[in-house]
Amino acid sequence: MVVSLFDEVRGAEFGDKRLNMRIGKVIDELGANPSLSIPGATKARAEMEAAYRFFDNDKVSPEKILEPHVEATRRRISQSELVLLVQDTTEIDLTRPDQQVKGAGPMDSEVRRGAFFHPLKAFDSDGLPLGIAWHKRWARDEIETSLTKDEKSQKRKQKPIEEKESVRWVEGLRAAREVAAACPETCCVCVADSEGDIYELFSEPRDCHGVQVQLLVRACQTRATTDQTNWLAKTRDTACLYRCTVNVSRRRSNIAPDKQGKRAQSRDTRLAEVEVRATTLTLRPPYRCDRKLPKVTVNVVLVEEVNPPEGCEPIQWLLVTTLPIDRPEQVKLIVQAYCIRWQIEIFFRTLKSGCRIESRQFEELRRIENCLALYSIIAWRIMYLCRLGRECPELSCEVVFEPSEWKSVYMTVKRTDPPPTPPRLNEMIRMIASLGGYVIRKSTNPGTQTLWIGLQRVHDMSTAWTAFGPES
Repeated sequence: MVVSLFDEVRGAEFGDKRLNMRIGKVIDELGANPSLSIPGATKARAEMEAAYRFFDNDKVSPEKILEPHVEATRRRISQSELVLLVQDTTEIDLTRPDQQVKGAGPMDSEVRRGAFFHPLKAFDSDGLPLGIAWHKRWARDEIETSLTKDEKSQKRKQKPIEEKESVRWVEGLRAAREVAAACPETCCVCVADSEGDIYELFSEPRDCHGVQVQLLVRACQTRATTDQTNWLAKTRDTACLYRCTVNVSRRRSNIAPDKQGKRAQSRDTRLAEVEVRATTLTLRPPYRCDRKLPKVTVNVVLVEEVNPPEGCEPIQWLLVTTLPIDRPEQVKLIVQAYCIRWQIEIFFRTLKSGCRIESRQFEELRRIENCLALYSIIAWRIMYLCRLGRECPELSCEVVFEPSEWKSVYMTVKRTDPPPTPPRLNEMIRMIASLGGYVIRKSTNPGTQTLWIGLQRVHDMSTAWTAFGPES
C-alpha cells in the first residue's frame, strides 16, 4: 500500500483543531525538503513561524504526533505473514558551541550533551520498512565520572533492571508483544543486536492474549548452560548444517587502535563464507540481587566465517532465538532475518544525515523531541520509497508521485517530452535519485542518500512546472 506523508499523520489529535490541521501542512513542507532548515523548507515567513509554534506548543507531544503513524504501521504489519520488529538505540548529539539545549543531558562525557532515541521499527521479510511501532526517548541527568570501571560494574549489579537504561530492551519486547496480539495472523519477531543480550529479555513472558511474539537476539556475553558448558562451545560442537556467503558491511572505527575491542575494529566490505550450526540449550540464570530468575530454554544459531582474509577478524554471530530450528530452511530464515536488522542503521543515518535532526536549531529538548517524531516519519517514507521501487518495480509511478512531479522529472532527466503513460515506479525512483548523484545502472539500486537529495529537487521542479509548465 502506497501512502503519503499526510496519510501518516491523518487523525492526529492534539485537542486543538488548528494544530490537527497544521501537522499535515508542516510534514508536507518539511518532507519535501528534508535536508533543509525549517526556514528553507517552508515557503513563507508565516509558515515558518507556524512550524516553530507547532513544535513549541504544550499540547503537542511525540506520542501524539506518532500515534496515527503507529496505527498505520500496525495495519501494514497485519498484511504480512512475517514481520521483524527491530529495536535499537541511537544518540542524538545536541552539543552546541555556545548555549546548550535546555533539557539535554550528558552522553559519554559532560562535554557532549544530547539525548537517546530507541525505536521499534517494523520490516517485512523482504526488508520493506513498514513504520515505527513504538519508541522511547530519554536524556541522562548525570553520569558517574569518579568511579573506576570495576566500581561502576559493581554498582550496576546492585541496581534492579527497572532502574537501568537497559530496561529499554525489555520494554521494547513488551511493545512487540502488544503488536503481535493486535496482529494475530502475523508472525512477529522482536530483533535486537548484542546490546539486547540481557537475561531478563530471554525470561520475559512473550504471550499476550494467546499470541506469542518470537525473539531473535545476537549474543555478546559468555553464558553457561544448565550442564555447566559454554553456549558458544556447545553450539560449535554440533554438525554444520550448511555453508553460505554473507555480505560484510564496511566499518570505520572512531576508537583509538590501542583501545579497540574486536568488534570495534575497522573493516572493509567483503563477502564472507560462513558455516552455520544450530542447537537447543537451557541457560543457567545469572544472580540478581533483587529476584530469582528462571531457567530459559532457547535455540542458538552460530554463523562463523571459515577462512577470513589475512589480518581480518572472522565474522561470528551467535544468534539466540525462539524461532524453530528443526529444518535447515528454518535456520536460513533466522540468518536472513538477522541480516535485515541492519536496515535500522540506514534509518538512523537517514534521520541524521538526510533529515539533519541533530542540526535543528531549538533551545529546548522538548521541541527537538517533537521535531524528531515528525522527521522519523519522513525518514521512514524515504526508506519506504527506496525499497518499494525494488520490491514493486512495475507499479505506476502515479501511485506515489503527482503528474507535475513525474513529468517535470522525466523532462529534466530524459530531455524530452513526458510520455502519455506514466513510467514505472522503479524507473521514476532511479531518475529522482540521479538528480541526487546516483549513476543509473542496471546492476545497482539507488540508496536513501541520493533519493533524499533528489526529492528536494523534485519539489522545486514540480512547483515550477505547476506555475510555468505546459499545463500551467
